[in-house]
Amino acid sequence: MTGPEVLDVARDAILTLVLVASPLMLIGLAVGVTISLFQALTQIQEMTLVFVPKILAVFITLLLALPFMADAMQGHMMRISTRIVSGG
Repeated sequence: MTGPEVLDVARDAILTLVLVASPLMLIGLAVGVTISLFQALTQIQEMTLVFVPKILAVFITLLLALPFMADAMQGHMMRISTRIVSGG
């Protein structure tokens, strides 16, 4: 494998990682910002108030986005398998 081919595989892997992780990260960010605004407006400084809704939102998003995530991972594995079989 040459240098450009390695960079191509690495770029594809990073893109797949971003596509798979982005739904969970965006929902976690949105829920975190919403809870922080709620805490700032009401002056409630409870630490567990941030974690429980965020964990629940990420878990529900994981259940909903799992088919998309599995498709993206399968596509990536198929591209790598094809590259291995073709010898380059």
